[in-house]
Amino acid sequence: MRDQGASVGGRRGAGQARAAVAQMGAFIAERGLKQSRQRNLIVETFYGIGGHVPVERLVAEVRRQEPRVSVATVYRTMKLLAECGLALPRHFGEAQTLYEPAGGRGHHDHLICTACGRIVEFENERIEALQRRVARTHGFEVESHKLELYGRCAGCRGGPGRAVPEPSP
Repeated sequence: MRDQGASVGGRRGAGQARAAVAQMGAFIAERGLKQSRQRNLIVETFYGIGGHVPVERLVAEVRRQEPRVSVATVYRTMKLLAECGLALPRHFGEAQTLYEPAGGRGHHDHLICTACGRIVEFENERIEALQRRVARTHGFEVESHKLELYGRCAGCRGGPGRAVPEPSP
């Protein structure tokens, strides 16, 4: 599991960032747009943060390295990243749009704390299998889906932060 504060560290994160810069460079060249040092910095910073990133946080992080980067440039770059499949815009409840890196990751779902905003990613094959079975029963072929569970985390409830074991089938 990863929460929104987790970061992609080390060489792996840097490698993903370089690959994303190259993929976005090809994408914008196809559209006749120009590659820029600022766009590259935004992509590298986004992949360095990891998790679920609001644009405002990304702007602050980018401006630590390059104070002249505009908010509009960050928004446009994130839109390009989403269009080329490198970032996924997420809308959890009525909150602002958050972006998460899309490359090299499998499907996952989210637990969202309605009190503090913490986001925890999780994977559960039993849930996925049940969703496929329900869709089949109703004659659906699933093209995509998302599962978001809203509630209060253990910290906000004042309880222990340990996970409750899943019940047996």
